[in-house]
Amino acid sequence: MEIKTITTSFILNVTNNCYLLKNSNGFILIDTGRSNKREIIEKELELANCYPGDLKLIVLTHGDFDHCGNAAYLRKKYGSKIAMHKGDSGMVEKGDMLWNRSNQNVLVRGLFKLFFRLGKSDRFKPDFYLDEGFDFSDYGLAARVLEIPGHSKGSIGILTASGELFCGDLLANVGKPDVWSIIDDSAVANDSVEKLKNLQIKTVYPGHGKPFPMDLFLKTH
Repeated sequence: MEIKTITTSFILNVTNNCYLLKNSNGFILIDTGRSNKREIIEKELELANCYPGDLKLIVLTHGDFDHCGNAAYLRKKYGSKIAMHKGDSGMVEKGDMLWNRSNQNVLVRGLFKLFFRLGKSDRFKPDFYLDEGFDFSDYGLAARVLEIPGHSKGSIGILTASGELFCGDLLANVGKPDVWSIIDDSAVANDSVEKLKNLQIKTVYPGHGKPFPMDLFLKTH
């Protein structure tokens, strides 16, 4: 398996990451970035020699706009399927990033609807849903799904047999490896972190910031 990190800007010096995995069956894309970064994402796919018909699956770690903004577009262009956890399905179908989240603050909800949303043309219904233990072997990838809620109820990770974890926004590397600063439910997020501690994880590939050794995170947690 080959891993290509596709990095775009997010906020200030924080990066937004997608991960393109190549194996003998073709390509799998983990997260798709923001819709206003579409040209960069497409260019990186071309540079990796990933063309229509080659992208077999798009996996979304959760439903936020900066991770699923190009999913519908890429599905149409490349003929791939989209998979994610049902816990975030309303976010991508309705374009509402606070769907199924705990925050009921009226001001926060108003700001999210104005600035953090999916436009109508970028909304979609996933082709199928992913649950704990889903096996990607049919796509040529020795990996399984981990349910790791906290950032959102439908947050998942993809853990490969060789110890790579694609964790979405549960963990990040902004300054140092840590729990991502934007968390919907801290208690649930802590439970997800404890779950990871019991697994054989070598390298973490976060949604924001550079990949890091799991041991480095564990030293402070």
